[in-house]
Amino acid sequence: MADRSLEGMALPLEVRARLAELELELSEGDITQKGYEKKRSKLIGAYLPQPPNVHTEAVQAALAKHKERKMAVPMPSKRRSLVVQTSMDAYTPPDTSSGSEDEGSVQGDSQGTPTSSQGSINMEHWISQAIHGSTTSTTSSSSTQSGGSGAAHRLADVMAQTHIENHSAPPDVTTYTSEHAVPVERPQGSTTSRTAPKYGNAELMETGDGVPVSSRVSAKIQQLVNTLKRPKRPPLREFFVDDFEELLEVQQPDPNQPKPEGAQMLAMRGEQLGVVTNWPPSLEAALQRWGTISPKAPCLTTMDTNGKPLYILTYGKLWTRSMKVAYNILHKLGTKQEPMVRPGDRVALVFPNNDPAASMVAFYGCLLAEVVPVPIEVPLTRKDAGSQQIGFLLGSCGVTVALTSDACHKGLPKSPTGEIPQFKGWPKLLWFVTESKHLSKPPRDWFPHIKDANNDTAYIEYKTCKDGSVLGVTVTRIALLTHCQALTQACGYTEAETIVNVLDFKKDVGLWHGILTSVMNMMHVISIPYSLMKVNPLSWIQKVCQYKAKVACVKSRDMHWALVAHRDQRDINLSSLRMLIVADGANPWSISSCDAFLNVFQSKGLRQEVICPCASSPEALTVAIRRPTDDSNQPPGRGVLSMHGLTYGVIRVDSEEKLSVLTVQDVGLVMPGAIMCSVKPDGIPQLCRTDEVGELCVCAVATGTSYYGLSGMTKNTFEVFPVTSSGAPVSEYPFVRTGLLGFVGPGGLVFAVGKMDGLMVVSGRRHNADDIVATALAVEPMKFVYRGRIAVFSVTVLHDERIVIVAEQRPDSTEEDSFQWMSRVLQAIDSIHQVGVYCLALVPANTLPKTPLGGIHLSETKQLFLEGSLHPCNVLMCPHTCVTNLPKPRQKQPEIGPASVMVGNLVSGKRIAQASGRDLGQIEDNDQARKFLFLSEVLQWRAQTTPDHVLYTLLNCRGTIANSLTCVQLHKRAEKIAVMLMERGHLQDGDHVALVYPPGVDLIAAFYGCLYAGCVPITVRPPHPQNIATTLPTVKMIVEVSRSACLMTTQLICKLLRSREAAAAVDVRAWPPILDTDDLPKKRPAQIYKPSNPDMLAYLDFSVSTTGMLAGVKMSHAATSAFCRSIKLQCELYPSREVAICLDPYCGLGFVLWCLCSVYSGHQSILIPPAELETNPALWLLAVSQYKVRDTFCSYSVMELCTKGLGSQTESLKARGLDLSRVRTCVVVAEERPRIALTQSFSKLFKDLGLHPRAVSTSFGCRVNLAICLQGTSGPDPTTVYVDMRALRHDRVRLVERGSPHSLPLMESGKILPGVRIIIANPETKGPLGDSHLGEIWVHSAHNASGYFTIYGDESLQSDHFNSRLSFGDTQTVWARTGYLGFLRRTELTDANGERHDALYVVGALDEAMELRGMRYHPIDIETSVIRAHKSVTECAVFTWTNLLVVVVELDGSEQEALDLVPLVTNVVLEEHYLVVGVVVVVDIGVIPINSRGEKQRMHLRDGFLADQLDPIYVAYNM
Repeated sequence: MADRSLEGMALPLEVRARLAELELELSEGDITQKGYEKKRSKLIGAYLPQPPNVHTEAVQAALAKHKERKMAVPMPSKRRSLVVQTSMDAYTPPDTSSGSEDEGSVQGDSQGTPTSSQGSINMEHWISQAIHGSTTSTTSSSSTQSGGSGAAHRLADVMAQTHIENHSAPPDVTTYTSEHAVPVERPQGSTTSRTAPKYGNAELMETGDGVPVSSRVSAKIQQLVNTLKRPKRPPLREFFVDDFEELLEVQQPDPNQPKPEGAQMLAMRGEQLGVVTNWPPSLEAALQRWGTISPKAPCLTTMDTNGKPLYILTYGKLWTRSMKVAYNILHKLGTKQEPMVRPGDRVALVFPNNDPAASMVAFYGCLLAEVVPVPIEVPLTRKDAGSQQIGFLLGSCGVTVALTSDACHKGLPKSPTGEIPQFKGWPKLLWFVTESKHLSKPPRDWFPHIKDANNDTAYIEYKTCKDGSVLGVTVTRIALLTHCQALTQACGYTEAETIVNVLDFKKDVGLWHGILTSVMNMMHVISIPYSLMKVNPLSWIQKVCQYKAKVACVKSRDMHWALVAHRDQRDINLSSLRMLIVADGANPWSISSCDAFLNVFQSKGLRQEVICPCASSPEALTVAIRRPTDDSNQPPGRGVLSMHGLTYGVIRVDSEEKLSVLTVQDVGLVMPGAIMCSVKPDGIPQLCRTDEVGELCVCAVATGTSYYGLSGMTKNTFEVFPVTSSGAPVSEYPFVRTGLLGFVGPGGLVFAVGKMDGLMVVSGRRHNADDIVATALAVEPMKFVYRGRIAVFSVTVLHDERIVIVAEQRPDSTEEDSFQWMSRVLQAIDSIHQVGVYCLALVPANTLPKTPLGGIHLSETKQLFLEGSLHPCNVLMCPHTCVTNLPKPRQKQPEIGPASVMVGNLVSGKRIAQASGRDLGQIEDNDQARKFLFLSEVLQWRAQTTPDHVLYTLLNCRGTIANSLTCVQLHKRAEKIAVMLMERGHLQDGDHVALVYPPGVDLIAAFYGCLYAGCVPITVRPPHPQNIATTLPTVKMIVEVSRSACLMTTQLICKLLRSREAAAAVDVRAWPPILDTDDLPKKRPAQIYKPSNPDMLAYLDFSVSTTGMLAGVKMSHAATSAFCRSIKLQCELYPSREVAICLDPYCGLGFVLWCLCSVYSGHQSILIPPAELETNPALWLLAVSQYKVRDTFCSYSVMELCTKGLGSQTESLKARGLDLSRVRTCVVVAEERPRIALTQSFSKLFKDLGLHPRAVSTSFGCRVNLAICLQGTSGPDPTTVYVDMRALRHDRVRLVERGSPHSLPLMESGKILPGVRIIIANPETKGPLGDSHLGEIWVHSAHNASGYFTIYGDESLQSDHFNSRLSFGDTQTVWARTGYLGFLRRTELTDANGERHDALYVVGALDEAMELRGMRYHPIDIETSVIRAHKSVTECAVFTWTNLLVVVVELDGSEQEALDLVPLVTNVVLEEHYLVVGVVVVVDIGVIPINSRGEKQRMHLRDGFLADQLDPIYVAYNM
């Protein structure tokens, strides 16, 4: 036997020898027949002629093509805990570079014979070695081409993460242009551990700023940049206006696109529906007839999970039981006067898939009782996929009773009292068990009323739409009967035939053939439950043999699984089959299952003409079915269509281009008694041309009649009147839209090429989800995707549909496999469909939501994807390739001359944007401190006139007073410190002294001590004792940069600075002399220093900006006094006032309020160190309440702490007597755009505790002027405006209504301080701008700082920032440039002087703004969008790197959610900002660095990312 079949084969000698050995083993009984056949088929399998799978070949060919043009895709990096732990980790594979080079054929042995058409045999070989523990490698490693996304470099990457020490060097991934193979030296695996290799030429790679970087991250980014440099699709021309000048590109029709050229089609008529004399007048009449004439005839045989017959329902039993059910429904529910169910009411049928008999009895019981059955799935849990929508259907149908079986009733979830709970979205139901033993016998005189079929509704079939909503299709009794007759005629059914049904008997083909038509013809149905198919996919074939069935109803997947499992079966004979109905013939890919099935089972008696695909839809019932013929010579119809043509809806028979074709088979002829035509899918239902694909429409009695309760949708679907091109209707009768796309081919054969539901229109071309699934499955079909489970759907992002593919990966697949598979799928779909995939996600096996029969629940999957709860284990986003409709990059216009701007503003009636606070000279007040030029003199005066007046009170974390200072105490303490500086420090006047103190009164005393001694103080935040390594270097830097001659501090910090930990962080020997002020001399100074000139330096203010720059500014005595006076006037501060301050006292306005204002104005400052709030978040607000404070100042971090920490405690705080009703100003001290969301939630939260919402406001200051605005006591409330975010990107301000799209709320940053003048200037031309124009804020005031204090004295920067003049207009005034963008707007409100009030709105820092696509973006706007995208994103920071936008998100949730964020972040940034995200980095909470003011340090974050120091959970590189 063996040799005969092998005659014609050219088998290699070694194979023949091995076959001979097998024969011998078999004859000697060393091996069983089964084992022999298994091994033999394995040996010769590769040489057998394989059935051609057109599509797989096409995909392989497409991938082979890709070998030439390669992509270097950077593999995402994962934290070890996210990498699926597999036993494979212990083995290092021989290097295979089958990433994108050797797609089609991988060289296996050295001769280079293709060993597998499916992909990397090397990889498989390695895996099998890993499993069998062999260590010698027999495969020769294929040489890696440069830039290949080969396994080598990606593996190296995974290994760098997984700490496997033994790696081969990765290929160079940065020079992707070379076409030739570059041999890479591979060191033999040495046992010494080595560090992870650097990437290719990472050493030489320059970063954007010309800084050489040698880090893994930047090498990947470089790789991504290189990949993105590849030419994209041709640029597009036209634009559509998105109600603003940022125009989104619109796809222009391709001039060469195929257009339909055929004549207009004619409606196709099916054969006449023959009237057979003995056809029953209704289905119930048929049941009565068979139930009485042949009660013993079998009607339905059900199977258990072992494939044994469980139960045989005869026609007699079906008839009597259905009558019993009918009687009980009508007479035993409710009372005699008020029955619960009347004829015409709807009733739910809830039966499990393994109990068709009970379901069938209930169904016919309903027909006999003239109630309308609604068969639905069993709800397994309260939140089943899609069950909520079914509940809505039941509610809209007015269902109050559910019929169910005993077993099912017991299995439903129950409440503790034993009641069945109400399922989510379901109406309240009475559950009624239909088993005979629970029912009453009908009286002898009761008989159901059997009428002829009429237009009453017979049953409602549920249908799930693309969006997951469930509709009920109503089928009338006449349609039901006519449909059974048409099927009987088309399929040639005869009495007592046996039919095997694998399909769901509740709906569609399974219901029509297995429950309805079978009864009309007294057939015997063998029902195979899904649970049995799962265990034994061959069960249906075995039953066909066992019962010699004539007909079987299956889906192509049942054929597919039978193929996979058939090898062990010998005695199969399918010659009894005259008809194998393939229910999903409308899926164009069913043809490959049919072909493969025929190919294998032809030898087992299956005839080609037996396979009958049919097309069906819930609305039109059976649309077309192939008739069983006796003529085996007539081959079935096929068409090889161009996939490219189909995307334009045009039929082109394709012969040459084998790559992108769709082979379709016909689904037979139109049904008897029906008329069919195809109409254009969109717009008016106009007939298609003969070479055009349209939606098939049917006009027949045997169709659904409506969607229950939805008249509008019914009209659009069930009452369609197709028209010819001249506009004349085709028929006077309405047609029904089938939801199928197709055409009528030659000979009246109907071809279906897809479903309307699966249609995705991407840039004007139509793609079918099924086609894309098939292409993805053809990329290594069985190997990678778990049980072929792939979901394809589209999501709308930025005005176009984007394709998303979600696949379940096999449990044993490695990171390497999955990434390789993903990159292949992208290439295959690009080649075959010419469309980009937006997102490809892999999820663990068995995790996608299932439909009741185990398919993928598509709308639920899409829902999970969009809400970020899909939890994929791998994600690849390709927005760079897909999104081709971004707005054009902005072209900067050549600058307009100054004169034109002036004229332009005059013409448009705009005033120049300038504003000022109250004039200091005009204000008459009894300010005693004004007569002193210096603060030191004010303090001495207060110590004499009001010695015991308390100036400062410091609170500890319990809210009790830790320390306080009166005027005289402060004065005396300052004197002692001055003596110490002069005697112990030997300092001269003008020397700089660094004050390193915790927030408190020591700092204040030391400051005035310096002034008394004539020294210049610099306040410095002390190092954090738990974090010396990172905080001490900053201290050291400020001390050095400020050229401090001495350092004053407390004893405790003194020890810390000299500790061992400090020595490890900095060189402690380089500190200047350190003075400890806990031990002061007892004497007073001979005299107190008085500066000779108010313009002399009073103190230095050092601060680290958000961009990570350390900048110190000089404050003169004159500026300091002017500053204090301005604040005193704005806030109306007097000695009788108390002010609570919860701020860091080291720089800016925080320092001024903490140390200077009380001395100048005489009010009492209650000092609350912000660090104390970490132990007691209510400390600040309790102090405000207890001291009945009217004015308080805090920082954003304090406000955030209170909002988060006290959110749930407002009731208990109220009980403790917390009362904020006296607060009239609560000012957030900031140097940024007001955080409106935070201030609003703070106001809302504490409104119940008496806080007036208008009390909360912000201030604004910067380096050149520490406070420009500050909400005072008088004057209008802070206003909020809404601006168009898109206009801002173009440096324009466009006010819009609240809630309009792209609107951004901006809050005024407080009132401009007295003595301050502001103008808005163009940062490039330095010309003044008009009102409501975005520009740089320039400031002129007496308290401007007098310059930067730098060692190098960068004069150009200095003069530019502190002494700028306008290029035209008022060119005399000297302004300081703040470095912030903002705009002024004149409001309708009046300020204190009765003038109209000018509001200043700060938009953001110029340094922080990102220039992308020629537009200016502020990081905070993108970050706000990203934080809104998913509930688990707690914080976000963005920055750019080599023109790529990098988004870092902090994840508050399990690491499994990390990958959910990648698509959501990409979507939201595209939608709201028209930007493509380059890299998404998911990190732990607290990784984004934040400075003391609560501002994000984005540049530090960028440096940390590039140096690979963030330990991210996941890094995704978007393609």
